[in-house]
Amino acid sequence: MKIALIGYGRMGKMIESIALDRNHEIVLVIDQHNANELTPENLQKADVAIEFSTPNTVLQNIETAIKAKVPLVVGTTGWYGHLQEIKDNCQATGATVMYGSNFSVGVNIFFQINQQVAKMMNNFSDQYDVGMEEIHHIHKLDSPSGTAITIAEDIIHEFDKKNEWIDVKSDDDVTIHKPEHLIIESYREGEVPGTHAVIYDSDVDRIELKHIAHGRQGFALGAVLAAEWLKGKSGFYSVKEMYDLKA
Repeated sequence: MKIALIGYGRMGKMIESIALDRNHEIVLVIDQHNANELTPENLQKADVAIEFSTPNTVLQNIETAIKAKVPLVVGTTGWYGHLQEIKDNCQATGATVMYGSNFSVGVNIFFQINQQVAKMMNNFSDQYDVGMEEIHHIHKLDSPSGTAITIAEDIIHEFDKKNEWIDVKSDDDVTIHKPEHLIIESYREGEVPGTHAVIYDSDVDRIELKHIAHGRQGFALGAVLAAEWLKGKSGFYSVKEMYDLKA
C-alpha cells in the first residue's frame, strides 16, 4: 500500500520502519514543520493514512482525511468527546476512519479477556473488589493512559458495582473514595513503555490480569495491521472490531 504518515515522532518513525519492512511505501510524511502540506490533494496520493499527532491537531487532521476520502487510522487520543460527530460525518460522506487507544495485538487480546473476566466476576461482586494500576515512563503527560481508560470503561460496563473510574496518582494524598468508584493508580517512572494491571481482591485470594509492553514496536505494528485491515472498507470503526472474532 501507499501510506501517509500524519505525525512523525517516535511512534511515527517506528510505524514507517515497520511499514517499509512489510513492503509498503511511504508517500507522505507530515509533522509540525510541514503541517501546511496536509491537504486533501496531497493525502489522495495514499491508499491509507496513519495519524499519531496531538490532541490539539487530531480533529483537523481527521477532517482533512474525510474530505480526501482516504481511509484513516487514528492513534491519537484526547478527542473522544467528538466520536459521534466524526461517525456521523463518515456516514454522511462515505469516508473511513478507525480509532483506538491502543493498536497493539497483545493489548487488544487483553481488552477482550478483561471484558470476559469482568462479566464473570460480576456474579461474585459480593466477594471481590476490583481496581487497576498503570505504569508509564516519566515523559508521558496524560494520566491515566488512554489504554487504562478503555480497560476501566469495559470493566464498568460489565461490573455492576462500579459506575465511575477515578485516577489516583502515585504522589496523591490518601483520599476517601466511594465503593462504586473504580480506582486507577497511575505511576510515572523511568523509561518503562507501559504496564496495565487489573486486580480482583478478596479475603481469600487475589487475581491479577497484567499486560507489560517490552517496547513501542507492538503499538506500531498494530497500527500498520489496522491500515492493512482498513484498506477497501468504508465506515467508522473501533480497533476492537478488527479483533472481534464474531465480526
